[in-house]
Amino acid sequence: MLRKIRITLALIFFVCVTLLFLDFTGTLHAWLGWMAKIQFFPAVLALNAGVIVALVLLTLIFGRVYCSVICPLGVMQDVFAWLGKKQKKNRYTYSKAKSWLRYAMLGLFIIALIAGVGSFVALLEPYSAYGRIASNILAPVYGWINNLFALIAERADSYAFYSTDVWLKSLPTFIIAAVMLVLIAVLAWRNGRTWCNTICPVGTFLSFLARFSWLKPVIDTDKCISCRKCERNCKASCIDIANHKIDYSRCVTCMDCIGNCPKDAISYIHPKKAAAPAVTGGQAEAASGADRKADKAESVDTARRGFLTASLMAATAVTVKAQEKKVDGGLAVIEDKVIPDRLVPLVPPGAVSLRHFAQYCTGCQLCVSVCPNGVLRPATDLMRMMQPEMSYERGYCRPECTKCSEVCPAGAIRPIDKAEKSSTQIGHAEWVMHNCIPVRDGQECGNCARHCPTGAIQMVPLKGHHRHRGGREEGNDGKNLMIPAVNTEKCIGCGACENLCPARPFSAIYVVGHEVHRTV
Repeated sequence: MLRKIRITLALIFFVCVTLLFLDFTGTLHAWLGWMAKIQFFPAVLALNAGVIVALVLLTLIFGRVYCSVICPLGVMQDVFAWLGKKQKKNRYTYSKAKSWLRYAMLGLFIIALIAGVGSFVALLEPYSAYGRIASNILAPVYGWINNLFALIAERADSYAFYSTDVWLKSLPTFIIAAVMLVLIAVLAWRNGRTWCNTICPVGTFLSFLARFSWLKPVIDTDKCISCRKCERNCKASCIDIANHKIDYSRCVTCMDCIGNCPKDAISYIHPKKAAAPAVTGGQAEAASGADRKADKAESVDTARRGFLTASLMAATAVTVKAQEKKVDGGLAVIEDKVIPDRLVPLVPPGAVSLRHFAQYCTGCQLCVSVCPNGVLRPATDLMRMMQPEMSYERGYCRPECTKCSEVCPAGAIRPIDKAEKSSTQIGHAEWVMHNCIPVRDGQECGNCARHCPTGAIQMVPLKGHHRHRGGREEGNDGKNLMIPAVNTEKCIGCGACENLCPARPFSAIYVVGHEVHRTV
């Protein structure tokens, strides 16, 4: 029963956390967003004392339940281990803990965290690693399936589904996510929880607490017949049946050993109860409470059957789009915009500053997944790789949207309301004269001024340049060309001007980022 409860809870957490990264509408976060905020390392960065204390107490009472139920990367390893078990049963063996490797990885993780090497921290943090897998690999498949349903619904005059853009946000991050998925899948397929007990810094930290947990799996030596079924089904390779010992620092409390023991020789109890001797005869009979389970029937483990039914789907090879080519009214192909080379990267309002954002962001990319305007994408800079940054080729940061600040579990983007966002300056716009259509083509434009939400751009005459008619320049009585002038004191850096500028491939106006945000 304990094992079934654990599997049920793990399945619920795994599916719900995955949906947070797949739900491009952002509606599920109102109900399930707390599941991201109770992940251990994001809670530490966010200084969420309540969550930290709760997880510590959970570990001190029940052992590493966090690793087997709450952590999505841990549950994903169990999925691959379960698939490997279908091929070969009873395939694990006891192995000694590689303590030197565990502590070395934890030490490097702490050093990188203090030094501000966010890319290395994001690479090892388990929740963030799974977030990148979900957002870069699962989310595109989910988007394609959604678009297929949207096309079918459109043919039936239904608006139950709507299509969404599926695009590659960052090639380096996609490669890292794919390599991580393959590496963890192979390790879990062959050896179960190898990643958790050798690489994962969160697992190593919780292992210190798990040694002192109140409830633990305990072996009753009087009932044990040394059949080794518990040892051969332990994904953590922590059961030494020859000496009837369990390495509790590596045990993830999966209950597989209890479910596979044919003699009910393993109980999930407080160890002191099992070690207490009987009063009469001096015989070492453990008062482990095994009599409470005497009527438990032996059964073949089938609890995991159908574990992947709701979460694994075949990737479709056909991508349906209503229009493959973007054209204007004259059927001329519209050239895509080129990302400008910004000296100071743009980070969302609520990030406070580049330094604050780099220190607290774990690169889980939950904000990237929920951004409705396609503004956020993973950075490619080596020191900030996998941490999100802003760019305005696909959209701009609408002042009324606060999605990223609502979902960030680590405090890298603090919660802000619409009024605060509309007054937060993350950068300012600058005009590039030789790209501007009025100067380059002699045509009126003013698109940037019309769409500026703060009124920071005004159109002013450009002295010495006049509109042309019939290839001839007008005289002094002709109207001057109107060009944009930016009031940097009012500009908040939302990128509406840059995104909506019709100049291609480089916009005539672009946003320069600020290292420290300020209120205007």
